[in-house]
Amino acid sequence: MTDMAADRAPLEQPRPKAVRTILYMIGGFFLHLAQFILIVTGIAVGIGTVVIWVGIPILIATTSIVRGSGNLERRFVRGMLDTPLPPVERAPVEGGLVRRWRYRMVDPTTWRDLGYVLVTFPLSVLEGPIGIASIVLLPIAIWVAPWIGWLHGSMALALLGPNRAKRLEIKAQHLQASRARGVDAAEAERRRIERDLHDGAQQRLVSVAMSLGRAKNKLDKDPEAVRALIDEAHLDAKLAVSELRDLARGIYPAVLGDRGLDAALSAQAAKSPIHVDVAVDVEPRPPAAVETIAYFIVGETLTNVAKHSGATEAGVKVWRTEDKVVVEITDNGHGGAEVRPGGGLAGLADRAATIDGVITVVSPDGGPTIIRADLPCAW
Repeated sequence: MTDMAADRAPLEQPRPKAVRTILYMIGGFFLHLAQFILIVTGIAVGIGTVVIWVGIPILIATTSIVRGSGNLERRFVRGMLDTPLPPVERAPVEGGLVRRWRYRMVDPTTWRDLGYVLVTFPLSVLEGPIGIASIVLLPIAIWVAPWIGWLHGSMALALLGPNRAKRLEIKAQHLQASRARGVDAAEAERRRIERDLHDGAQQRLVSVAMSLGRAKNKLDKDPEAVRALIDEAHLDAKLAVSELRDLARGIYPAVLGDRGLDAALSAQAAKSPIHVDVAVDVEPRPPAAVETIAYFIVGETLTNVAKHSGATEAGVKVWRTEDKVVVEITDNGHGGAEVRPGGGLAGLADRAATIDGVITVVSPDGGPTIIRADLPCAW
C-alpha cells in the first residue's frame, strides 16, 4: 500500500497502517508493563532508601532506565506508528557519576520521558485488548485501530518530540523548503507560458504581419492576391486569439473567476471520459489562489485517472473547514499510485506547496486511490 504525504507539514502525525498499529498495541502492552514496573519500583525503593545512601545508586540506575525507555519508545513509535519523531537532543553530560546524574535530572527530556512512560502504561492496558480484538474483528482492525494509533502517536509526539524552540526551527525549515519548491513551480509555469506563446500565438502573429506586408506590396498590382493574403492573415489572427484565450484559461479559467469552484469543477468533470461525481461546499468563498490550485489539482488528477488508473468512475469532494479547503479525489482503479520525483503527483505537491498546502496519497494495490489536498486559506 502507498500511504504518503508529499511535503507533509512538519511534526504532524499521519494515520498509521492498521497491521502495524495492532502489532504495536499488542507488543506495547508487555513493553510498557515492564518499563512501568521497573521505573516505579526503582523510584519507590530509591526514595525510600536514600537516607542510607543505598537509594542514590538505585535512583541513578532508574534515571538511566527512564532515558533508555524514552529512546526505545521513540524508535518503537517511529517505526510502528510512522510518528515523525526526530532524534532526541539532550543536555550535555560531563563530570563524575553523581554530577552526570544531576545533569540528567535537570534535563527536561528526562522528565518528559518519565511522563510518557507513566501515562502510556494505563493506555496500553486499554489498547492491548483492542489490539487482540482487531485480529478477529475486521471492522475494528480497519476503522478503530488506525485512529487509536493516530491518537497514541500524537501523544508521543507531544511528550517525546522536540521542545517548542526546536519545533519552530523545524517549521521554519519546512516553510523555507516549501517556498523554494513554490518558486521552482512558478518558474516552471513561466517557462511553459513563454514556450506556448513562442510556439503558438507569437508565430501566428508573425505570420499575420508577413501576410499583411506581402499584401501591402501587391495592393496596386494584384488585387486577387491581396484578397488571398488578407484572408490568410485573418485566419491566422483568429487562431492567435483562440490560442491566447486557451493560454489565459490555463492561467486562470474564466468560469472559475465568474462562478466559483462548483461550476468550474463540474465543467471539468463533464469533459472526463469516465463518470465523475462532484460535491463542492466551500462557503464562504476561499481566496483566488486557493481556488486556482484546487482547480488545477482536480483537473490534473482526473486526467491522470483517465489515462493511467483503469478506473470506470471517480469522485471529487471539496469542502471548507474554518482555516482550510480540503480537496479529495477518489477512483476505483487498480491503485499503486506513488509520489515520484518529477512525476505528476510530485507536480501537484509542488503546486500545493506554493501556499503551504499538503498532498496525501493513499493508493493500495488493487485500489481504490484517494488523493487529498489540504490547502490553507491563510498563509
